[in-house]
Amino acid sequence: MVDLTVLPGYVAVIMLFLGPPGPDMAYMLAVGLEGGRRSAVKAILGIGTGMSLYAAATVAGLGEIARSYPLVLDAVRILGAAYLLWLAYVTVRHARRAISGHDDVKSGRWYLRGVLVSITNPKIILFFLAVLPQFIGSADDPGLQMTILGAIDILMEVILYGFIGVMAGFFHARLVDSTKATAVLNYMASTVYVLLAGTICGEILLA
Repeated sequence: MVDLTVLPGYVAVIMLFLGPPGPDMAYMLAVGLEGGRRSAVKAILGIGTGMSLYAAATVAGLGEIARSYPLVLDAVRILGAAYLLWLAYVTVRHARRAISGHDDVKSGRWYLRGVLVSITNPKIILFFLAVLPQFIGSADDPGLQMTILGAIDILMEVILYGFIGVMAGFFHARLVDSTKATAVLNYMASTVYVLLAGTICGEILLA
């Protein structure tokens, strides 16, 4: 049997985590600007998949390994920062193609990118490792309790950040026929990726 009395406090904690801009939120904003609404939908499904992997790992008890070896978390963060920088490079390249009139190469692979950004997001890692186990309450089946709570967190993020991505996609749809505007949107997305990578590196140095 699960303990549903923890839900109000749990949902409040989720909102505290989702509120401040992080890699997932900024990534969805960048995807909407760069690829449009359809790309945003694919990307948020990828993020949801990445979150599901962490939730499953936590339920399986793998979170204890990450706690025992904190360097594992730092390694994941570094990989995430490197990946965001690579995305920035690719996006700038697309912007230059747009300016030169050869924007025939689509960045695509939004779903896979969403998965990779999600599994290298330190906020998600820390949430499932540190927060989720605190809301087991009086549940008779801790595994089932964490599975349900993990699903609630994933659903809330998919809805909220998916909405942000789709809204950003409206700007893309309005400006997609303009070569200069498309380039500007790509440069804006690239800037977001670089800032995110810098933020993650700063967190590692200050830790």
